[in-house]
This record gives sequence, C-alpha cells and structure tokens, in this order.
Amino acid sequence: MTFSGRVLLSGLVALGLTSCAIGGASGASAATPAPTPTPPPMPTATPLAAVSTAELGKGLNIGNTLEALNDYDRPHTASQETVYGNPAINQKLLNAVAAAGFKSVRIPVEWAQYSDSAGTIAPFWLARVKAVVDMARHAGLYVIINQHKSDWYNPTAANQAAGNAAYKKLWTQVANSFKDYDEHLLFAGTNEIHADYGVPSRENCAVQAGFNQVFVDAVRATGGNNASRTLVFQGYNTDINNTIAACGAPIPTDTVSGRLMMEFHYYDSYSFTLNDKSAIWQWGSIATDPAATEKWDNEAHVDAQFDKAKATYTDKGIPVIIGEYCAMSKTEHDPSLKYSDYWARYVTGSAIRHGFATFYWDTGAFPNHSCGLFNRKTGAAYRPTTIAAILATP
Repeated sequence: MTFSGRVLLSGLVALGLTSCAIGGASGASAATPAPTPTPPPMPTATPLAAVSTAELGKGLNIGNTLEALNDYDRPHTASQETVYGNPAINQKLLNAVAAAGFKSVRIPVEWAQYSDSAGTIAPFWLARVKAVVDMARHAGLYVIINQHKSDWYNPTAANQAAGNAAYKKLWTQVANSFKDYDEHLLFAGTNEIHADYGVPSRENCAVQAGFNQVFVDAVRATGGNNASRTLVFQGYNTDINNTIAACGAPIPTDTVSGRLMMEFHYYDSYSFTLNDKSAIWQWGSIATDPAATEKWDNEAHVDAQFDKAKATYTDKGIPVIIGEYCAMSKTEHDPSLKYSDYWARYVTGSAIRHGFATFYWDTGAFPNHSCGLFNRKTGAAYRPTTIAAILATP
C-alpha cells in the first residue's frame, strides 16, 4: 500500500504598529516613539531524560500479536492481534513479565493494515496500541513500539520517495498520539528493512538509512516530549555485519544529543536458532556431538559480533539494543532445553557485558519449535528454565 504524505505549512504574519504624535497649538516637538515591548519568552517543555541501556536492561518482545498480519478485507476495522493464535494482550501477561524480572518490553506493531489509502491510521487502532502501552507502563515496564512489517518498503531507489512519504506520515501520527508520554516510552522506526538476504548495495544502504532519517525528523517535528524522546534506529536488516561492513555504519542526524539508540537482531546460527528442519541442536562449549553443531558458531563468535557493535556504536556514544533474539525449542533432540537455554544465557550475558539491552523474541504459543516463554492468557511460564537463563547474572 502506498501512502501519500501531506506537509502542513503554517505562516506567521507580523503586524507593524505606527505611533502618531499630535502636536499642540504651540508647535511642540514630535513625541519620542515608545519602545517596542519585548515579548515574554515562550515556555519550553522540560526535555525528557535520556534512557540508558542499563535502565532498559533485559526485556521481552510481545511477538506475533499487535504485528499479526491478515491480508483479507483491509483496512481492518477491528484488531487482528489474535490471528496467529495468541489471545489479546492483557494486564495479567504484562504483570507476569515484570514480576519475573524483565524491565522492558518491545511491542511490535503493524500499522498499514489499519490505515486507509491516504495512510491515515484508524483511531480505534491507535487507541488499542495506547491501551497496551498503558498496561505495560502500569506494570512498571519501559516500552518500545515500532513499525514492524519488514518488507513494507524495500530499500530501493524505486521505493525511496513513496517510502519516505509513508514513514513521515506514519510517524507524525504515532508521535502526535503519544506526545504526552514520558521517557519510559521509546519509538523504533522500522524493523528488518532489506532488499534481500545478500550483501546490500550502496543504493540499498542509502535508502534504508534514509528511512531512519525520515523517522527521526518526523518524530522531532511533532515537538513536546517527542523533541527529546529516545528513538531507536535500525541497522540494515538489523544485521551487524552488513550494517557495519557493507553500509558503513550510518547514524541519523538529530536535533538533540544523546537520544538515539541502534538496534540489531541476533539469530546466529539460523540452523540452531530458527530452522526447525535442521539437525543442528547442540551449541557451544557444552556440546558433545560435532555433527549436531555448527563449527563456527560458539561463544567466541557471539563475543566477536558484539565487539564489532560495541566498537562501532556504543563506544561512540550510540547505545545498542539487541531488539530480537531467541533459540527455538527442539524437544525431539533436547527435551530439557539444555542447549537452547545455554545459548540464551550466553547471548544475553555477552550482550549485557558489552553494555547492550536485550529483548528476547517471545512468540506466545508453546508447541515444539517455538520461542514462547509465557502463557499469554494467564502469565504462567511456559519455559521457566529459559526465563531463568535469560535473567541470570551475566
């Protein structure tokens, strides 16, 4: 769907006032013009406090829910958050996430399927997202909301103008809707923007970086608390290697300092973490079967990847979050979840040691081959050993 953006221009008309002196019958000299009064200074909003990765700490994604897609009968007039089989997000779930020890939640959101042909978001959907944000805040959690659908606009020159207009319109609306929220709410511009899964071209890199810039500019232009809200921008396909080596580690310009964060995702190796057909099910130094492991994928690889992100961004004043990571259950091989739990503990610990914040990708449901941690209806733990592994001291 192509959105059209509109730019509303406002003008200020200055009115000049001329003072006339009336002379007396005796021919008095002209009166001295009264000085133009200096207008009182306009009140300025107190800037929001910067948010640190230590404050975000260890977080959780409420995945496969507000970003759940239903391509029929769009734009939708009712929430589609249950179409992937999860119940609607509720206070019990968010209270349980906080009680377990998580400090923040990333709530992926799909907006386009609730928007008309002009890109105007339906009021009911803005209200629903607000209600979920309010539940998370009531539980005492920091919150990140984003635009999630990864292929909304692929980063090509052909899509650049339409994509820029769409992101500007989207984030102007979202930012205005949440303008009064404090620093506990963060915005993340996109998700895994990519043309394909290969090495990106200069064109791909430039257009994706441009989407990030449009997002930052649109939010800042709404003013109020959004003038200093912490904003999260994404690496190319949220991939450490391609963002740094292929794209040159771009950073958007901003009108305020210290209010940007970089987002990467981490799913190495795919064979171990997300491929339910793979026979790779052991990981790291505790592995006993070389045939069940990826030789290159181990603790040293995790640390090396995070070293790159830290040196490129964190050490230069741009904090890093790992916005998604998980290793699915493979109970046909590992019924106790020994290896997926060890992976989760090591990746989380390495990220925290590098100064990052982490957001485990929770899919909700818990059949085999999933990353579900919490029962979405009751808040009970599906994978208490995984939760304990994530929250363990690094």
